[in-house]
Amino acid sequence: MPYDDSPPPTRRARPLSVAAALAAVCLTAAGCGGGQEPGEAGAASPRPGGDAATPTGKQPEPTASASPSAKPLPKGPLTGRTVVVDPGHNPGNRDHTREINRQVDIGTGRKECDTTGTATNDGYAEARFTLDVSHRLRALLEAEGARVRLTHDADRPFGPCIDERARIGNEAKADAVVSVHADGSAVGNRGFHVILPAGVKGGGADTSKIVKSSADLGARIAGHFARTTGSAPSNYIGGNTGLDTRDDLGGLNLSTVPKVFVECGNMRDPKDAALLTSASWRQKAAQGLADGITSYLKG
Repeated sequence: MPYDDSPPPTRRARPLSVAAALAAVCLTAAGCGGGQEPGEAGAASPRPGGDAATPTGKQPEPTASASPSAKPLPKGPLTGRTVVVDPGHNPGNRDHTREINRQVDIGTGRKECDTTGTATNDGYAEARFTLDVSHRLRALLEAEGARVRLTHDADRPFGPCIDERARIGNEAKADAVVSVHADGSAVGNRGFHVILPAGVKGGGADTSKIVKSSADLGARIAGHFARTTGSAPSNYIGGNTGLDTRDDLGGLNLSTVPKVFVECGNMRDPKDAALLTSASWRQKAAQGLADGITSYLKG
Protein backbone atom coordinates (compact mmCIF):
# COMPACT_ATOMS: atom_id res chain seq x y z
CA MET A 1 0.00 0.00 0.00
CA PRO A 2 1.48 3.40 -0.97
CA TYR A 3 1.65 6.07 1.69
CA ASP A 4 1.82 9.78 1.06
CA ASP A 5 4.49 11.42 3.21
CA SER A 6 4.36 14.79 1.49
CA PRO A 7 3.27 17.51 3.93
CA PRO A 8 0.24 19.68 3.11
CA PRO A 9 0.72 23.45 3.42
CA THR A 10 1.36 24.42 7.02
CA ARG A 11 -0.61 26.95 9.00
CA ARG A 12 0.45 29.05 11.93
CA ALA A 13 0.02 27.49 15.32
CA ARG A 14 -2.85 28.99 17.31
CA PRO A 15 -2.29 28.44 21.03
CA LEU A 16 -5.25 28.02 23.36
CA SER A 17 -5.54 29.17 26.92
CA VAL A 18 -4.22 26.81 29.56
CA ALA A 19 -7.74 26.14 30.82
CA ALA A 20 -9.00 25.23 27.35
CA ALA A 21 -6.01 23.00 26.72
CA LEU A 22 -6.50 21.10 29.97
CA ALA A 23 -10.25 20.83 29.46
CA ALA A 24 -9.71 19.25 26.06
CA VAL A 25 -7.89 16.36 27.73
CA CYS A 26 -11.22 15.22 29.18
CA LEU A 27 -12.94 14.77 25.81
CA THR A 28 -14.91 11.55 25.69
CA ALA A 29 -15.46 11.16 21.96
CA ALA A 30 -14.09 8.02 20.36
CA GLY A 31 -10.41 8.36 19.56
CA CYS A 32 -7.30 6.40 18.79
CA GLY A 33 -4.73 4.98 21.17
CA GLY A 34 -2.04 2.39 21.62
CA GLY A 35 -0.30 0.08 23.99
CA GLN A 36 3.25 -0.39 25.04
CA GLU A 37 5.56 -3.11 23.93
CA PRO A 38 8.98 -3.94 25.32
CA GLY A 39 11.71 -1.32 25.19
CA GLU A 40 11.16 2.40 24.98
CA ALA A 41 7.63 3.67 24.61
CA GLY A 42 5.78 2.44 21.56
CA ALA A 43 8.56 0.04 20.57
CA ALA A 44 8.17 -3.52 19.43
CA SER A 45 10.86 -5.96 20.46
CA PRO A 46 13.63 -6.05 17.87
CA ARG A 47 14.41 -9.20 15.97
CA PRO A 48 16.74 -11.58 17.78
CA GLY A 49 20.31 -10.36 18.02
CA GLY A 50 23.22 -10.13 20.41
CA ASP A 51 23.98 -7.22 22.64
CA ALA A 52 27.45 -6.57 21.29
CA ALA A 53 28.43 -3.02 20.45
CA THR A 54 29.49 -1.78 17.05
CA PRO A 55 32.92 -3.00 15.82
CA THR A 56 34.48 0.13 17.30
CA GLY A 57 32.40 -0.11 20.45
CA LYS A 58 31.00 3.37 19.81
CA GLN A 59 27.81 4.91 18.55
CA PRO A 60 27.97 6.65 15.16
CA GLU A 61 28.77 10.31 15.61
CA PRO A 62 25.73 12.63 15.51
CA THR A 63 25.09 14.03 12.04
CA ALA A 64 23.85 17.38 10.82
CA SER A 65 20.28 16.43 11.73
CA ALA A 66 21.14 17.13 15.36
CA SER A 67 22.10 20.70 14.48
CA PRO A 68 19.71 23.65 14.28
CA SER A 69 18.26 24.54 10.91
CA ALA A 70 20.67 26.72 8.94
CA LYS A 71 17.96 28.67 7.15
CA PRO A 72 16.92 32.11 8.44
CA LEU A 73 13.89 31.91 10.70
CA PRO A 74 10.96 34.31 10.66
CA LYS A 75 10.28 36.47 13.67
CA GLY A 76 7.46 35.02 15.68
CA PRO A 77 6.14 34.16 19.14
CA LEU A 78 8.77 31.44 19.54
CA THR A 79 11.76 33.51 18.46
CA GLY A 80 14.68 32.75 20.77
CA ARG A 81 13.24 29.40 21.83
CA THR A 82 14.81 26.01 21.09
CA VAL A 83 12.75 22.87 20.64
CA VAL A 84 14.20 19.40 20.13
CA VAL A 85 12.01 16.95 18.25
CA ASP A 86 12.90 13.30 18.74
CA PRO A 87 11.51 10.98 16.02
CA GLY A 88 11.09 7.63 17.77
CA HIS A 89 13.28 4.79 16.45
CA ASN A 90 15.10 4.77 13.11
CA PRO A 91 14.18 2.95 9.87
CA GLY A 92 17.67 1.40 9.88
CA ASN A 93 17.31 -0.18 13.31
CA ARG A 94 15.95 -3.42 11.85
CA ASP A 95 19.23 -3.96 10.03
CA HIS A 96 21.31 -3.33 13.15
CA THR A 97 19.72 -5.47 15.86
CA ARG A 98 23.06 -6.34 17.47
CA GLU A 99 23.88 -2.68 17.92
CA ILE A 100 20.47 -1.57 19.17
CA ASN A 101 20.26 -4.47 21.61
CA ARG A 102 23.41 -3.22 23.33
CA GLN A 103 22.65 -2.17 26.89
CA VAL A 104 23.08 1.48 27.91
CA ASP A 105 22.83 3.19 31.28
CA ILE A 106 19.51 4.94 31.97
CA GLY A 107 20.43 6.15 35.44
CA THR A 108 18.32 3.65 37.35
CA GLY A 109 19.53 0.59 35.49
CA ARG A 110 20.38 -0.57 32.01
CA LYS A 111 18.25 -0.93 28.91
CA GLU A 112 18.55 -1.60 25.18
CA CYS A 113 20.15 1.17 23.13
CA ASP A 114 16.98 1.41 21.03
CA THR A 115 14.28 -0.78 19.50
CA THR A 116 12.84 -1.25 16.03
CA GLY A 117 9.45 0.23 16.75
CA THR A 118 6.14 -1.25 15.68
CA ALA A 119 4.18 -1.11 12.38
CA THR A 120 0.66 -1.35 11.04
CA ASN A 121 -0.59 -4.70 9.78
CA ASP A 122 0.00 -3.37 6.26
CA GLY A 123 3.65 -2.64 7.03
CA TYR A 124 3.68 1.11 7.62
CA ALA A 125 6.55 1.42 10.10
CA GLU A 126 6.44 3.50 13.24
CA ALA A 127 9.89 4.87 12.36
CA ARG A 128 8.49 6.19 9.08
CA PHE A 129 5.47 7.68 10.83
CA THR A 130 7.57 9.43 13.46
CA LEU A 131 9.87 11.00 10.88
CA ASP A 132 6.95 12.29 8.84
CA VAL A 133 5.18 13.85 11.82
CA SER A 134 8.50 15.26 13.08
CA HIS A 135 9.17 16.96 9.74
CA ARG A 136 5.71 18.51 9.78
CA LEU A 137 6.15 19.61 13.39
CA ARG A 138 9.53 21.18 12.63
CA ALA A 139 8.02 23.23 9.80
CA LEU A 140 5.19 24.49 12.01
CA LEU A 141 7.50 25.46 14.87
CA GLU A 142 10.02 27.14 12.60
CA ALA A 143 7.19 29.19 11.10
CA GLU A 144 6.67 30.53 14.64
CA GLY A 145 10.36 31.45 14.90
CA ALA A 146 11.62 28.51 16.98
CA ARG A 147 15.01 26.92 16.48
CA VAL A 148 14.29 23.23 15.95
CA ARG A 149 16.70 20.31 16.18
CA LEU A 150 15.95 16.71 15.31
CA THR A 151 17.75 13.95 17.21
CA HIS A 152 18.10 12.17 13.85
CA ASP A 153 16.71 12.31 10.34
CA ALA A 154 17.26 8.70 9.22
CA ASP A 155 20.71 9.92 8.22
CA ARG A 156 22.65 7.48 10.38
CA PRO A 157 22.74 3.67 10.22
CA PHE A 158 20.77 3.18 13.44
CA GLY A 159 19.77 4.92 16.64
CA PRO A 160 20.69 7.20 18.29
CA CYS A 161 20.61 5.27 21.54
CA ILE A 162 18.14 6.43 24.16
CA ASP A 163 20.85 7.99 26.30
CA GLU A 164 22.16 10.00 23.36
CA ARG A 165 18.65 11.15 22.49
CA ALA A 166 18.39 12.62 25.99
CA ARG A 167 21.87 14.11 25.73
CA ILE A 168 21.02 15.94 22.49
CA GLY A 169 18.17 17.78 24.19
CA ASN A 170 20.26 18.51 27.25
CA GLU A 171 23.21 19.89 25.30
CA ALA A 172 20.89 22.06 23.21
CA LYS A 173 19.51 23.52 26.46
CA ALA A 174 16.13 22.98 24.86
CA ASP A 175 13.11 24.82 26.18
CA ALA A 176 11.07 21.71 25.35
CA VAL A 177 11.72 18.24 23.94
CA VAL A 178 9.01 16.07 22.40
CA SER A 179 9.61 12.45 21.45
CA VAL A 180 7.16 11.33 18.76
CA HIS A 181 5.89 7.74 18.81
CA ALA A 182 3.00 5.48 17.83
CA ASP A 183 2.05 2.43 19.85
CA GLY A 184 1.61 -1.26 19.10
CA SER A 185 -1.14 -2.68 21.30
CA ALA A 186 -4.18 -4.96 21.01
CA VAL A 187 -7.05 -4.29 18.62
CA GLY A 188 -9.63 -2.10 20.35
CA ASN A 189 -7.06 -0.19 22.37
CA ARG A 190 -7.38 3.33 21.02
CA GLY A 191 -6.60 6.89 22.02
CA PHE A 192 -3.40 8.94 22.26
CA HIS A 193 -1.46 9.40 25.47
CA VAL A 194 1.41 11.61 26.61
CA ILE A 195 4.09 10.03 28.80
CA LEU A 196 5.52 12.22 31.57
CA PRO A 197 8.74 11.69 33.55
CA ALA A 198 8.34 10.39 37.08
CA GLY A 199 10.45 11.64 39.94
CA VAL A 200 13.64 9.63 39.45
CA LYS A 201 17.00 10.01 41.17
CA GLY A 202 19.74 7.45 40.81
CA GLY A 203 22.93 6.90 38.87
CA GLY A 204 23.06 9.61 36.23
CA ALA A 205 19.35 10.35 36.41
CA ASP A 206 17.71 13.18 38.34
CA THR A 207 14.35 14.44 37.08
CA SER A 208 13.53 16.51 40.15
CA LYS A 209 13.93 19.81 38.28
CA ILE A 210 11.82 18.86 35.27
CA VAL A 211 8.88 16.85 36.65
CA LYS A 212 6.61 19.85 37.14
CA SER A 213 7.50 21.63 33.89
CA SER A 214 7.24 18.40 31.89
CA ALA A 215 3.79 17.75 33.37
CA ASP A 216 2.70 21.22 32.25
CA LEU A 217 4.11 20.62 28.77
CA GLY A 218 2.40 17.24 28.56
CA ALA A 219 -0.99 18.49 29.72
CA ARG A 220 -0.97 21.31 27.19
CA ILE A 221 0.01 18.96 24.38
CA ALA A 222 -2.70 16.48 25.39
CA GLY A 223 -5.38 19.16 25.35
CA HIS A 224 -4.38 20.63 22.00
CA PHE A 225 -3.78 17.22 20.42
CA ALA A 226 -7.31 16.10 21.34
CA ARG A 227 -8.86 19.32 20.08
CA THR A 228 -6.96 19.45 16.79
CA THR A 229 -7.05 15.78 15.77
CA GLY A 230 -10.47 14.90 17.18
CA SER A 231 -8.90 11.87 18.87
CA ALA A 232 -9.77 11.02 22.43
CA PRO A 233 -7.36 10.19 25.24
CA SER A 234 -6.36 6.55 25.51
CA ASN A 235 -9.10 4.15 26.55
CA TYR A 236 -6.65 1.86 28.37
CA ILE A 237 -3.79 4.00 29.74
CA GLY A 238 -4.01 7.08 31.94
CA GLY A 239 -7.60 6.82 33.18
CA ASN A 240 -9.02 8.82 30.25
CA THR A 241 -6.72 11.77 30.99
CA GLY A 242 -4.35 11.14 28.10
CA LEU A 243 -1.46 11.35 30.57
CA ASP A 244 0.77 8.57 31.89
CA THR A 245 3.76 8.87 34.22
CA ARG A 246 6.66 6.42 33.90
CA ASP A 247 10.06 5.88 35.50
CA ASP A 248 11.45 3.24 33.13
CA LEU A 249 12.23 5.26 30.01
CA GLY A 250 15.83 6.35 29.59
CA GLY A 251 14.89 9.20 27.28
CA LEU A 252 12.96 10.78 30.15
CA ASN A 253 15.09 9.65 33.10
CA LEU A 254 18.24 11.21 31.66
CA SER A 255 16.68 14.46 30.52
CA THR A 256 17.59 17.68 32.31
CA VAL A 257 15.14 19.78 30.29
CA PRO A 258 11.33 19.54 30.03
CA LYS A 259 10.50 16.47 27.97
CA VAL A 260 7.57 14.21 27.12
CA PHE A 261 6.82 11.25 24.87
CA VAL A 262 3.66 11.31 22.75
CA GLU A 263 2.01 8.07 21.63
CA CYS A 264 -0.12 9.35 18.76
CA GLY A 265 -2.18 6.19 18.24
CA ASN A 266 -2.18 2.40 18.07
CA MET A 267 -0.73 1.11 14.82
CA ARG A 268 -2.18 -2.36 15.41
CA ASP A 269 -5.78 -1.21 15.62
CA PRO A 270 -7.37 -0.91 12.14
CA LYS A 271 -9.27 2.27 12.97
CA ASP A 272 -6.20 3.94 14.40
CA ALA A 273 -4.05 2.67 11.54
CA ALA A 274 -6.39 4.39 9.08
CA LEU A 275 -5.64 7.68 10.84
CA LEU A 276 -1.91 7.17 11.23
CA THR A 277 -1.46 6.31 7.55
CA SER A 278 -3.38 9.42 6.45
CA ALA A 279 -1.21 12.39 5.47
CA SER A 280 -3.98 14.84 6.34
CA TRP A 281 -4.38 13.33 9.82
CA ARG A 282 -0.62 13.39 10.40
CA GLN A 283 -0.70 17.10 9.61
CA LYS A 284 -3.39 17.53 12.26
CA ALA A 285 -1.26 15.53 14.70
CA ALA A 286 1.73 17.79 14.03
CA GLN A 287 -0.45 20.87 14.44
CA GLY A 288 -1.80 19.60 17.76
CA LEU A 289 1.74 19.02 18.99
CA ALA A 290 2.86 22.44 17.76
CA ASP A 291 -0.07 24.18 19.42
CA GLY A 292 0.63 22.43 22.71
CA ILE A 293 4.32 23.30 22.61
CA THR A 294 3.54 26.92 21.70
CA SER A 295 1.03 27.19 24.55
CA TYR A 296 3.63 25.86 26.99
CA LEU A 297 6.43 28.12 25.79
CA LYS A 298 4.23 31.22 25.81
CA GLY A 299 2.64 30.32 29.15
